Amino acid sequence: MGTATTNEEGSVEGGVADGDASGHDHDTEGPAHPWFARLYDPVMRASEAKLFPPHREYLARDLSGDVLDLGAGTGAMLPYYETAIQSGEATITVLEPDPHMRKQAVAEARRLDIDVRVSDARAESLPFPDDSFDVVVASMVFCTIPDPAAALDEVARVLRPGGELRFLEHVAEEGWRRLAQRALAPLWSRFAGGCRLTRRTGDQFSDHAAFTVLDIQRQHLGVFPVRPFVRGTLERRDSIEEFGADPSVRERVREAVDAARSRLERS
Repeated sequence: MGTATTNEEGSVEGGVADGDASGHDHDTEGPAHPWFARLYDPVMRASEAKLFPPHREYLARDLSGDVLDLGAGTGAMLPYYETAIQSGEATITVLEPDPHMRKQAVAEARRLDIDVRVSDARAESLPFPDDSFDVVVASMVFCTIPDPAAALDEVARVLRPGGELRFLEHVAEEGWRRLAQRALAPLWSRFAGGCRLTRRTGDQFSDHAAFTVLDIQRQHLGVFPVRPFVRGTLERRDSIEEFGADPSVRERVREAVDAARSRLERS
């Protein structure tokens, strides 16, 4: 149990593989939040036991084909993938750029004795060819992605036509609670692994030209300031126009965001 090898193309041969699609490791380039990673599971234990199971089951329901999870975290979704993996219905690739979180996700996969591929790639620049996946899962990850628009463009690129983006994301409150979220946001982001409290992720998803909305629901769960959530499924359109900003502009934005985040983490 827990033994893995990776071939030259980066595919898994019997176990858990840790590294990106090219076999490279980018720990020095990505986020690193050791204390947040250490505290995440104890803090979330009650919520994972009582609040989130039906929503995680929604994300993993009837999975088949090639599946990409955009943010493994410490591995909370892995038990929900177990049936699809063991039956051979699905192959699972999970991303986690934070080395401390990724280490815990790898340990969880080994504990479950399931074959998954764990990559350190970032959602804004996915190291996969066009039309690579049948399903992309986003579970409480878009709040921490520095450039969510670029990440959503990348999801559209790697999904096959007719493929699904399934998501569970916390979003901005309304009224006075949103004002409170705004006041808390800078401190919260600093101590919660870069989490942004005030994003309108559901609107961003439903407005994207590459997708048709199959289902989207506002879920009044969570504990302030991390509430409410949106849960839903988008379908990649069969034919889409070129979307997103000019690639050179997008790349400059990514570099600026990465540099700003690095300065924040060092301060």
